[in-house]
Amino acid sequence: MPVLVASDLDRTLIYSAAALALTMPDPRAPRLLCVEVHESRPLSFMTETAAQLLTDLGDAAVFVPTTTRTRKQYQRINLPGPAPAYAICANGGHLLVDGVTDADWHRQVTGRLADECAPLEEVRAHLETSADPLWVRKHRVAEDLFAYLVVERELLPEEWVKELAGWAERRGWTVSLQGRKIYAVPKPLTKSAAVREVARRTGAGLTLAAGDSLLDADLLLAADRGWRPGHGELADDEWTAPAITALPERGVLAGERILREFLKAARAPRA
Repeated sequence: MPVLVASDLDRTLIYSAAALALTMPDPRAPRLLCVEVHESRPLSFMTETAAQLLTDLGDAAVFVPTTTRTRKQYQRINLPGPAPAYAICANGGHLLVDGVTDADWHRQVTGRLADECAPLEEVRAHLETSADPLWVRKHRVAEDLFAYLVVERELLPEEWVKELAGWAERRGWTVSLQGRKIYAVPKPLTKSAAVREVARRTGAGLTLAAGDSLLDADLLLAADRGWRPGHGELADDEWTAPAITALPERGVLAGERILREFLKAARAPRA
């Protein structure tokens, strides 16, 4: 039975320049590999050591990138190692099989959203009317599934985020603040549901997971073992669970540590 490794990407395995957290003296900084270019500019990185670990992991387990990114945003990423047979985009809204959306899975997801939570248009309209243009840079709708704002973080009122979370909760939605983005995501739209489907298809006997944000909590809880870095929403809330390891590393070195843990667990003998 194969080992399935489902991992969030941004601020878990890959990092923007602003999120690298290179606190060591410059001569001791790790060598970095660019894994994403957008509009001719380098955007996301991992250490060269992490890149080799991910390549090794692709040979030892079924590696499934599991992201809130849209399909278009995900396809900008050029990860080292074997091309993943499965990938999960839009927080579980799209299951890619060899790079192509599984239409049956997407229909199941959209059916659940229609039945179980307020419509996207209601949430989008609330964000448009309640968010102050003083600190909002962009309004976005992702894959016709959820909405997010790009904000000036230093100007963002903390109380507004709390009020939005309460408003969304009553309508079956979740709010997550990640860097400069505020996500509003339907509760039935989960990474964990898509990961369970991949586990069923692959016959996985062990599921490992990692993530840093509130939107990754369900993914971590669904895994047999999980890891979270020392930064992000989950770390800020000191969130944990019995099968979850809270790592001390922050920034790009946390990504390297997570891959070491994945590889060690994937190679460990099992009964």
